[in-house]
Amino acid sequence: MGRTIQAMAMLLAFAWIAPATAAHLDGEVIVGGDAAVERAVLPKGFRLSLYTGQTPEARSLALGDDGTVYVGSRELGKVYAVRDTDGDGRGDQVTVIASGLNLPNGVAFYQGALYVAEVHRIIRFDRIASRLDHPPRPAVVYDGLPRDALHGSRYLRVGPDGKLYLGIGVPCNVCQPAREIYGTLARLNRDGSRFEIVARGIRNTVGFDWQPGTGQLYFTDNGRDLLGDDSPPEELNRLDRPGLHFGFPHCHGGDVADPQFGKEQACDGFAAPVWRFPAHVAPLGMRFYTGKQFPAEYREQLFVAQHGSWNRSTPLGYRVVLVRFEKNQPVADQVFIDGWLTPNGKVLARPVDILQMPDGSLLVSDEMNGALYRISYAD
Repeated sequence: MGRTIQAMAMLLAFAWIAPATAAHLDGEVIVGGDAAVERAVLPKGFRLSLYTGQTPEARSLALGDDGTVYVGSRELGKVYAVRDTDGDGRGDQVTVIASGLNLPNGVAFYQGALYVAEVHRIIRFDRIASRLDHPPRPAVVYDGLPRDALHGSRYLRVGPDGKLYLGIGVPCNVCQPAREIYGTLARLNRDGSRFEIVARGIRNTVGFDWQPGTGQLYFTDNGRDLLGDDSPPEELNRLDRPGLHFGFPHCHGGDVADPQFGKEQACDGFAAPVWRFPAHVAPLGMRFYTGKQFPAEYREQLFVAQHGSWNRSTPLGYRVVLVRFEKNQPVADQVFIDGWLTPNGKVLARPVDILQMPDGSLLVSDEMNGALYRISYAD
């Protein structure tokens, strides 16, 4: 409860930023951009523009077959559908297709159906694209998930095997979970059958993707709090095979033994992260880039949204980073979108998820401003 109250106070401190009239990037003026767009800094040739500012508390993203973008939320309990009806790179039609849901963070689209992960269940909206104005009553796919709100924002994707994958966080900062289902990555058939845990020892993952070529599943994990500003590191993990344990609560970041639980098992007995981010940056949604719009050096590289710290003495994160891969292994990372944390500590955006569009551009959701931003490239 104390953590939740402190987090809410932190969010209230991030005052709403009035939209600016234009954004200036690499000498270009993008009309209609808000303050987050205006202050964004990207590599040369890349542009950030406002896709829509009409998706309050925008969280996870999914792409429909017809280009519709589905957007989850948390406390607002809403799911949005966003369409670019005239093809100008802006979402001009926003529809609320569900409301009154229980932290509907996760959204996934597959073969005409929209799947939504609430805290306690997964539901499905059939033939949703043709029924946005009059959405059908959802079918319950699976209702056996824990009901804890803390770390209860489920991330949901359909994997290459056609199964639903989701993360199930622990209901604490650090603890030995009372039930096996906590602190896991799980999958199940799309009809709700054959629920199984594929990875354990994960504090809270709210983002994952499959690497092109290898098909291996990579996921972010948010480290525990109250070990100082710079410990433990946040994690990028790879599931080399089902059944791996990634250390929580005994070990954090691959080599940081927990003060309370670390004596029970040594760190070398767990799967280590393949990459480490600075502590408290809160890596969430991530996407391997497979489009053709960006330069070739960005192909099959990993974009990660860092939501930003909530209790670090000096704020950190609030950006999008690029993890560089060589020979299918991460070798470096670099800030791709900067400027959303000002020198005086003012926060302008809190990115959550990343989505690749059919034209090769990327969308980034911003929970703080209820917006989606479009990243495009031109020589």
